[in-house]
Amino acid sequence: MNAASGGAAVWWWLGLLVLVLVVVPNLLLVIQRVLRHLSEIRHYADDVLEHGLGIAGNLEPVPALAETRDLVKRVGGGLDGYAAAVDRLL
Repeated sequence: MNAASGGAAVWWWLGLLVLVLVVVPNLLLVIQRVLRHLSEIRHYADDVLEHGLGIAGNLEPVPALAETRDLVKRVGGGLDGYAAAVDRLL
């Protein structure tokens, strides 16, 4: 083993030490943060889906509004005739 290969071995072990003590813990922290944010996104998506289905369930009677509108128009026209008949009586 000569001096050049000894120096290379020292740099190799320093590189491994930096990898194990610096890079790996930072990588694990980043992965943990990403997974936590993904979990929050999943929670929000589930919440949106749940409440979106609730809104859709509450919109089922909306087509009946057209029928109600038509009935109000018919009743409104009848009220005008009723008011005119009452005016003639008075």
